[in-house]
Amino acid sequence: MDQQSDLNWNLLRMFYVIAKEQSITKAAQRLGLSQPSVSNALQKLETQLECQLVFRDSRHFELTTRGDKIFQECRDIFHSAERINLLGRDAEEEERGRVRYLIVSNLISPMLDEMLRLYHQRHPSVVFQSEVKNSQSIVRSIQQNRATLGFCLLARPLVNLPSIRLFREEFSVFCGAEHPLFGQESVNLRDLQREPFISFACATEGMGLEPMTVLREGMRLGNRINGLSTNIEEIRRMIVAGLGIGLLPLMTSDEDVRRGDLWPLKISDEPIGADVYLVHAPMEKLSPSEQKFVAIVQELLALYPDMA
Repeated sequence: MDQQSDLNWNLLRMFYVIAKEQSITKAAQRLGLSQPSVSNALQKLETQLECQLVFRDSRHFELTTRGDKIFQECRDIFHSAERINLLGRDAEEEERGRVRYLIVSNLISPMLDEMLRLYHQRHPSVVFQSEVKNSQSIVRSIQQNRATLGFCLLARPLVNLPSIRLFREEFSVFCGAEHPLFGQESVNLRDLQREPFISFACATEGMGLEPMTVLREGMRLGNRINGLSTNIEEIRRMIVAGLGIGLLPLMTSDEDVRRGDLWPLKISDEPIGADVYLVHAPMEKLSPSEQKFVAIVQELLALYPDMA
């Protein structure tokens, strides 16, 4: 007889409980079976293994030498099975899932970096997926249930969607190296108002969502537009090429200024800026992974208010 292939694991588990409880009666209670059923299972296993496992009578219970060795093996086997089961539950708790978010291009943010780092540290099995869009498209996608999370620039919080203010992004008006105003320490706003302008495409659609619209219109720039794009890199390219002046984030333009490709045109001491928000669908529409991401954002804002 091939004992290994014919080994009955249910009988082994019953024996493991019997040996652990040191009693057939207690084992039957733990297993929710009748005492005769458990006793018969022990006898079947002894027959299958062709050896006695337990010395037993009405007053005494003791494992045989062979029975004790088999009990030790069973203990290792079933402890391993329990650990595997726990690992499976742990994986579910880690929440294998996906966090997809939309984001404006070239957003440099230590806060956003920390959000991703902390989330991954706590939930390493979650996959992140990002897609670059302009702020107007991000808001529209969330409103139309085509997305649930988005990092965008807003002049003010939205009325119909949860909007969490994260931090302020500073902007400046820039010109390229070939522009006549390149290198000037200060300029007159009236002179800039006559200059051709490179604009974000969404800033000309009248929706008022992209704060560049507010910034541009507040200074009355862009009466003549020489370039349009929804991509900040293309805006930068046109400004560097000398097609016109335009608004760009300060942090993303430092290297271009150092190389001499761009020049910030200082108009006044008042900084030009716009607020970065996390906009998301109502919490009940978010997946568990996305809800935890929003919770981490709120946690970081509460812990480090100076980051905002």
